[in-house]
This record gives sequence, C-alpha cells and structure tokens, in this order.
Amino acid sequence: MTRHPSTFVLDTNVLLYDPTALEVFEEHDVVIPMTVLEEIDKFKREMTETGRNAREASRMLDHYRGQGSLREGVPLSGGGTLRVAFLEDDHQEVNHWGADTNDNRILSIVVVLSRQLDARVVLVTRDTNMRVKCDALGILAEDYEHSRLRMDEQYSGVSERMVPGSLVATLYHEGSAIAPAEAQGLFPQEFAILRADDDESRTVMTRVLPDGTGFRMVGRHKEGAWGVFARNKEQLFALELLLDPDVTLVTLNGVAGTGKTLLAIAAGLKQTADMSLYRRVLVSRPIFPLGRDIGFLPGDLGEKLNPWMQPIFDNLDFLLSSRPERRRSHQPEYQYLLDNKIVEVEALTYIRGRSIPSQFLIIDEAQNLTPHEVKTVLTRAGDGTKVVLTGDPFQIDNPYVDEVSNGLTYAVERFKEVAVAGHVTLRKGERSQLAELATRLL
Repeated sequence: MTRHPSTFVLDTNVLLYDPTALEVFEEHDVVIPMTVLEEIDKFKREMTETGRNAREASRMLDHYRGQGSLREGVPLSGGGTLRVAFLEDDHQEVNHWGADTNDNRILSIVVVLSRQLDARVVLVTRDTNMRVKCDALGILAEDYEHSRLRMDEQYSGVSERMVPGSLVATLYHEGSAIAPAEAQGLFPQEFAILRADDDESRTVMTRVLPDGTGFRMVGRHKEGAWGVFARNKEQLFALELLLDPDVTLVTLNGVAGTGKTLLAIAAGLKQTADMSLYRRVLVSRPIFPLGRDIGFLPGDLGEKLNPWMQPIFDNLDFLLSSRPERRRSHQPEYQYLLDNKIVEVEALTYIRGRSIPSQFLIIDEAQNLTPHEVKTVLTRAGDGTKVVLTGDPFQIDNPYVDEVSNGLTYAVERFKEVAVAGHVTLRKGERSQLAELATRLL
C-alpha cells in the first residue's frame, strides 16, 4: 500500500472470500458499492462457506452502521473510513462500454470516484476479467492479497544438503545424530537427503528431529501398509509421516496418480485394523463438481454419497483385492470395513460442530477448501486423532480459491514450522504409464 491514504473499492468476491477484509486496509478508505450489498444478499441463504462469509460480512456492515451513517462514512479501527456508494442520477450514463450488469455498475462507481477524489482510487477484486476491464478503462485494480501466502517457492517438505562425511557415517551407524549447524534452516519433520562432502555418491535419507537439532534416518518400511509399498522416495517419506503417531497432521500434495489418497487410506487401515491405534478411519471429501448440496440425488444418505465418494471406494477395493483373506460375497470387498465401523465415509458438509477423538481422519481433495474450512476441520480433531490432508493445488473446482489461497496450501505453509506436522509433495505418478504421460503431456 502507498504511504498516502488511498480509496479501495471492494468487489463482491473479496467479501465472500474474506469477510474481515473491511478491517485490513489500515489508514485507507474503503468503499462498498451498493451492487455488492445486493449480491451478498443473494448468497446469505446458502448453507455453504460462501453463505457463511456473506452473513458475516452483513453482520460486520450492520455493526459499522450502528456507529454512524454508511452513506457519509464511519471510522475504521486503522484510521480510514468505510462507506457505501451508489450512482447518483447525474452519473447514470457513465457506463458507455457494455451492458447494464452488476460488474459494470461496480466499474462505473470506480470511474466516478476516480474523477471526484484527489486520492488514489483502486478496485480490489479477485476476478481477473474485472482487473483487465479496469486496465482498459484506465482505472487502477489490484488482487486481494491480504490472506494470500507470499511464496517464492512452495514448501515441498524435501531438501538436499551437503554435510561432512562423518555425519553421514554416524547416521548409518547410530540411526540418528545431533547436528544443529547442519540442520539450521530446515524445518522440524522436514526430509533431508544428506550428501557426504568427501564422497558425493554417499547419501542418506533423513528426517529432521522435532526440535530441529539434528537428523534421524528414514525407515525402509519394507512391510508396507496393507499391501501398499513405496515406489519412490517421496512415497517412502509419506509413509514415514503417515505411520508415525507423533505426527498428528500430515499434508500430502501432488498431481493425479501420485498415490496420495491410497497411501493415506492404507496407513490408516494398518494403524486402525491391525495395530488398534485409532478407533476408525474417517474419510471425507468436499462435494463440488455439481454443487455441494446432495439432497437432490435419489435414495438414502449412503446412496446419495456414493457418486461423490466412489474414488474412496475404488481405493478401498484396490487395497482389499490384493489381500490373501479375500471374502467371498456378493457385496463389495470393502463392505465389511464399513459394516464394522472400521472405515467411515462421509461428506465434509457434516463435520462442522463434531468432535472427533482417537480417529485417523483423511480429508481428500483438500485443495477445494478455503483456509477457514481447513481451520474448521482441524479444530474438530479430538485427543488422539491424526489428520491427513491430501490434494492437488493445481486441480481446483472451487471458484473462490486458487493454487495459492486454497486451504491445503495454506495449511502446508502455516504448519511447516510445527513439530507435530509434516508435509511431502509427491511428484512421480505411479498409477500407470498412461496416467503419468497424461499428467505430463496434457
């Protein structure tokens, strides 16, 4: 922001993404077009995150209304003012470039304010096309950056480092080593491939100790998890985190076919069905492709969820198809896991308000969640629960988030310095040669 006070006009999508946006512009003035209020009103009845944000934005505006006239302007805590603006009769013809749409009404207000005010007037919008229109009209526009993570390179959870050959020897001999100098700059639970400075062909795969003072070797996990074995180093690192009960939050991202969901479910079943560390495996995912409401699908709740949860059932079927104790039944192989409450599958819609203790909680397709929704999920975790978030930040269906502002990426960055959390970016597709080629070429 500039040192001199500016006037920021907020688009509807800003308040629907972050209703607290009214309070983040410090000493600058904030203008809400009347059209934005009308659009917010349409979203208030939705029982979704967008609806919740619309209601919260309305409550905040009503709070400020109690402090004075929104038409004249009310003071904000940072020193600026907040007001609602609309086109006066003598400015009704300002739009000479397109149809009388809500977007163009908002642009018209920005044009009028730019003419009337000496201050710098900026439209804040998350809509790329609106910013392009502003440039064509000669008015300023910016994306809403306040709650976006600023990253030169997204944290992958894996790094390489050159270290003294003696440290590599100690790790192979002892399995762990205290080495604060070599671990400096690395995060707790980060995986480090250490290369000996006296022989670069000597390497050791390690994980940074929770206190950040040294390293311990990554286990081989030769026994795998429910018939699933690591096929590359990133999958091995993922298993290391998934099978460690002391790491209570695991985030896995990567393109389709890298094994994120399969590894998570396999590790959950091993620790639940075989080791009894958790009461059950609870798998959930947001319902997005045709909207979040499942009420219009026929049947009971289980039948309604089937189309959305089929990817989870496919993974369960794959895991069970390779086990020697396969059951002869007309039902799917995984049905006995559901019947015996070893595995529970449900839509993320129903998680708000719950308390989930002693469970292995997997949230698939977490890239479609907002940061607030991820916070809601993580605050549901009770004592003894492990949470796994999986997803591909570059395959997003939610129109209100992108590869940087989505909840999965947000959680990765916010928790990378926390000792009980770990992250791995899976890079190599292992589903099939065709799937790997499709990911790279298409």
